[in-house]
Amino acid sequence: MKRKILYIILIVVGVILFILGGLFLYRYIQIKNAKVEVTLKGDLTLEFNDKKKVSDYIEKINGEILNDYEIKSTQLGTKKVTFSFINDQKIKLKYTYQIEVVDTKKPLIWLGNSYQVEKGSDMNFAQKIMCGDNYDNHPNCFIEGEYDLNTEGNYQLTFKAIDQSGNEESKNFTLTVYEPKETQNNQEKKEPVYTNFQDVLKKYKKDHVKIGIDVSKWQGDIDFKKLKQAGVEFVMIRVGGTLGIEGEYFLDEKFVQNIKAANENNIKAGVYFYSYANSNKKAKEDAKWVIKQIKKYKIDLPVAFDWEEWSSFNEYHLSFFGLTSMADTFLKTIEKAGYDGLLYSSKSYLENVWLEENYPIWLAHYTENTNYKGNYKIWQLCDNGKVDGIDTMVDIDIMYE
Repeated sequence: MKRKILYIILIVVGVILFILGGLFLYRYIQIKNAKVEVTLKGDLTLEFNDKKKVSDYIEKINGEILNDYEIKSTQLGTKKVTFSFINDQKIKLKYTYQIEVVDTKKPLIWLGNSYQVEKGSDMNFAQKIMCGDNYDNHPNCFIEGEYDLNTEGNYQLTFKAIDQSGNEESKNFTLTVYEPKETQNNQEKKEPVYTNFQDVLKKYKKDHVKIGIDVSKWQGDIDFKKLKQAGVEFVMIRVGGTLGIEGEYFLDEKFVQNIKAANENNIKAGVYFYSYANSNKKAKEDAKWVIKQIKKYKIDLPVAFDWEEWSSFNEYHLSFFGLTSMADTFLKTIEKAGYDGLLYSSKSYLENVWLEENYPIWLAHYTENTNYKGNYKIWQLCDNGKVDGIDTMVDIDIMYE
């Protein structure tokens, strides 16, 4: 009886294998003889870090693409693109073509028509002129022309930058070497110009718009009760930073005092961290440190990544892609911990340095009416604000909900 059952099982298995083999053979023959008519476009290049889909390179196809995905373009060179489609015979097929990921963008030289240095300055003054690239971590940046930093005068020079893809940018400028003059102590001191918080409140306050400030230890001891009475609706508080590149972390001297007072007075609070990060690893460490400092408090608003070491940018050996990736790493770590992320930067750098921003923006642009074209959640409109409850000047911000 057992032997008979075993025979039956073997026969059934054999029949199943035969059927599967037949189906596999049929499928093989069907695919081998399927009609494939794909015409590719003439230009099969993709700009570094640009966004294009599979279909963007197809002129004509006898069917429907099933997975029209976005092609990753963060590495230069030849890239295979494979996708599935159903042809006009209703057969599911795969197709592969190749594209070339290229970098054709010129490096950026952050330099005006003139540059001044004090007589006797260090010959490495050119390192202070920001020179960066979207892809290359270390473009070749140099000055052409003769000059003498020990002799006063104007020198007509050219600053050049060449990236590893051969893209070249140049900027003609006048280098002025000057003799420092003695300052006179008897000059009249000008009265500081303030932006009154109440004036900002009257001008910009609307439904779904909140008016607030951002503070750090530089504002000293703050009377949050008076801030509340003055109409301050939110506050962004500096949590801390590091003491330079790879430096130790420090907690802002007034952070605990400020966040506790904001919570006690029911003023919505977010925080910002001044970062000197030079890698994704360091940015992640920064985020983890911030999370540890704020977890005991009520954080209603985002946690902002504030990186603005532009005068020392060349020392970091970062591409703009690397810089943006670093911000992404910080903010993704923040969001995984349950907080909202925010990228802080000024208008000029948002427009020229940061690549596509994947997070809400805290825009710094000191003007009455910003002409920044991108989207932003908070607008820091001045750094000379005056509000009841703070003795010093303070940044005033507008938040859009």
